[in-house]
Amino acid sequence: MKKLICASAFLAAGAAFAEPNPQNWDEVLKEANGQTVYWNAWGGSTQTNDFISWVGERVSQEHGVTLEHVKLTDTADAVGRVVAEKAAGKDEGGAVDMIWINGANFASMKEAGLLFGPFASSLPNWEFADADGKSLTTDFTVPTESYESPWAMAQVVFIYDSETVENPPKSAQDMLEWAKRNPGRFTFPQPPDFLGATFLKQMLIDLAEDTSVLQEPVGDNYAEVTAPLWSWLDEITPHFWRSGRAYPQSGPRQLQLINDGEVDIAISFSPGEATAAIANDQLPESARTFVLDKGTLGNASYVAIPYNASAKEGAMVVANFLLSPEAQLRAQTPDILGYGTVLNMEALPSADRASFEQLELGIATLSPAELGSSLAEPHPSWVARIEADWAERFSVAK
Repeated sequence: MKKLICASAFLAAGAAFAEPNPQNWDEVLKEANGQTVYWNAWGGSTQTNDFISWVGERVSQEHGVTLEHVKLTDTADAVGRVVAEKAAGKDEGGAVDMIWINGANFASMKEAGLLFGPFASSLPNWEFADADGKSLTTDFTVPTESYESPWAMAQVVFIYDSETVENPPKSAQDMLEWAKRNPGRFTFPQPPDFLGATFLKQMLIDLAEDTSVLQEPVGDNYAEVTAPLWSWLDEITPHFWRSGRAYPQSGPRQLQLINDGEVDIAISFSPGEATAAIANDQLPESARTFVLDKGTLGNASYVAIPYNASAKEGAMVVANFLLSPEAQLRAQTPDILGYGTVLNMEALPSADRASFEQLELGIATLSPAELGSSLAEPHPSWVARIEADWAERFSVAK
């Protein structure tokens, strides 16, 4: 696979592309040695935190880069730091070197000129990325233009306890009927938690008559398009866990409710999460996963580098390692993370390809055929409106 950015394109980027030059990889490696990279990333999962620690060990061993995980509860916190530094005129030496990002946060940083790049397609391991097959050049309909580098694929699945749920609901309407028959046995994380927002988007897509409008920026049709979602939520909310008067604050807390026997179904954005959670005694052995008949949302997780990062070279080294077959295989291993890979198997050396082919996905993980094709994310502008509307109508904190 050829790199997407030629030297002329790099030079044409002008002021938007400050040093270092990602195409001079030897120089990047030289400057990265001894740097400390502050990776601002969600810290709400033990498995994810352990994986990031392992990444830190590997880039330290191979390249002399120290990786510090700045644990976030909301990616917007890191974005806010960069915005504040920009407002204060701190255009170099910033506190944030790399962010786990996608969707609305990426769109807002890109639009405001707060990102370093383009860089992703110049990384040596980009040759292994499945840029076209896995839609790695757009993020929630926004062209990435190489300002962020992918490292994991995700698709919505629903986790359920097969001992208590014989036939899991495969649509929003089925879910409503199931909730009425089983009051208090289902919930979702409270928005603006990303899984909570994802649940709202997933239900909207399942209920909407025309989903194509969601690929465009939100407009005057908002009320009409979202009306089925609010009607559905009005009907189902009284049948949620604690009658919809309380919500788990995160995905891990939601899984704990299943493990404690309080609920039977939970949403996840990782097809392998249930298998990993079983292996780590965080879910019962009877946990399984399912998808909806119309399909479920899918997207990639990326890393981006702020325009004023202190360790741009080190951040690129970390981003490149995350694209390596070694890191991708470990991330897909069920009892580690169970994430989908962003790599193109046909582009890999035969030994690496064989390692992926031999990987056992686990008892609670759906096969690629069972997962089916993922659905496109809505334009980021829909998310903010839906979250605000939900908070006004249903939030227990209002």
